[in-house]
Amino acid sequence: MGRLLQSWLTPLYRWWWLGLLGLVLGGCWLLPISGQVMIIPNGQATSALWPQFMVTPANPKPGDLVTVTDEVAWPYTLLTIAGQTIHLDHWQKQPGLPAWTWIWTFTLPENSSGKASPDAIFYTDCHTGCRERGKLRLSGSSVHETDETAPFSGKSTKLCVAFADPARNWHGRSGWVVYLTYVRLADNQEDPYWNVDELAWRVHEATAKGLRVLVRVDYAKGQTLPPTNDALALNDYLAYLRRLARDERLRPVYGFIIGSGPNAQNSNTLSPDHPITPEWVARLFNGYAEPVDHTDNAVQTIRAENLNVRVLVGPVRPWINDQDGSRTYKLATPWLNYMNTLVSLLDESTRAKMKAGFPLAAPNGFALHAPGRPDAPELAGHAAAEEPRFALPRSTWHSAQAGFQIYHDWLDIINAYPTTHGLPVYISATNTTVPDGGLPPAQNYPQGWLTNALATINAEPQVQALCWFMDLVPGDDHWDAFSLTRQPGRMIYAAEEFDGLLQR
Repeated sequence: MGRLLQSWLTPLYRWWWLGLLGLVLGGCWLLPISGQVMIIPNGQATSALWPQFMVTPANPKPGDLVTVTDEVAWPYTLLTIAGQTIHLDHWQKQPGLPAWTWIWTFTLPENSSGKASPDAIFYTDCHTGCRERGKLRLSGSSVHETDETAPFSGKSTKLCVAFADPARNWHGRSGWVVYLTYVRLADNQEDPYWNVDELAWRVHEATAKGLRVLVRVDYAKGQTLPPTNDALALNDYLAYLRRLARDERLRPVYGFIIGSGPNAQNSNTLSPDHPITPEWVARLFNGYAEPVDHTDNAVQTIRAENLNVRVLVGPVRPWINDQDGSRTYKLATPWLNYMNTLVSLLDESTRAKMKAGFPLAAPNGFALHAPGRPDAPELAGHAAAEEPRFALPRSTWHSAQAGFQIYHDWLDIINAYPTTHGLPVYISATNTTVPDGGLPPAQNYPQGWLTNALATINAEPQVQALCWFMDLVPGDDHWDAFSLTRQPGRMIYAAEEFDGLLQR
């Protein structure tokens, strides 16, 4: 009888204890406490939970301290608060303990927008791509997360701008931005705008506003890709791509653009006697003419670290004769021959790797240049602002397009090859200045041109974005005649149009 009673009561005791545990844990959510919980089955805790954060005081204000203690003496650490890199005061070993402490002082603007409390994030291994080690939510903090001026509506648009002004009002629209980074300026502190920490901050701010970010990766100023056949420069470029793809601050990046305008002489100033050929671009991008099992190329380097980010072929510059291509396009002009050769080689390399059992070597898409030519004689009396709506075949160019609809020529080449057919494209730069000469937009922009360009692109399902070049690079007035923010001359019309299109 006793054993029978014990067997009957045992399940009740078990359920009683489980109920009590649930009551205690459930009640904890109602208590005004903060901290960390460790669940350690089958034994006792043998070490602390690392890393350990401390904020002085508990509800920080600008000028207060954040300290992080960890059991590893990480040599390349970084702290961000609301995405912004904070200056490290110093670090030290804890006396008598196998632990080290880093101390930061932060001075960020006060929050007046009522945004959610920001995170303090501790990163390690930042020399090869920052890895998140620990995070603390700064409850009650007065620092801000974003300067967003309108609630994010989730309504997308193909409108895009290069070098977006941080203060730009996107009116809640999910648009696009293009940023640029250089291998040789990744850790530059003399001109910090170009270093990777500032890039990460811009990506954070843009994605907080619901924008999709494309990052163009160049080798150096005036040198879009490593010089042809320079193995060490190629190694440095690939190492930087790996760093960008690993960096957890850059995980929101939508796609990396591999260079820009390699067919142009002024994109190859470090090695002017050795042009950046289509063969070299294809070799760099996905390993053309190399053994199929080699992975020292851009697309396989990036995908080894991040399978989610897109890898885009950089744009070829139209209407210049600096280089030709060995595989002639049906509209035989140097820029289209160059593009046709490049796409053909990428397709050939992709198929060779696939046949050998190495997938994911194809590009995810292409970035394109599509400038407008509002003064084209082929317009034949139509209004200059209507230029994007018209095909402008030029007889002296074997009927190649002379204006904005050059994107049709680019698409025709892309869609001619099996592994690139139908891939999405992104017009990463457009305005009303053409590479073969012409006035800047501040002089020649016709009111209504951008509206017509967007309407044309909205009808093209393969084209994902239309990016005006450009908005603002702080402290640099070189591109003022193109700037939507500074608005010299006729740029005021382009700026008003861009803002108005976002509100439709």
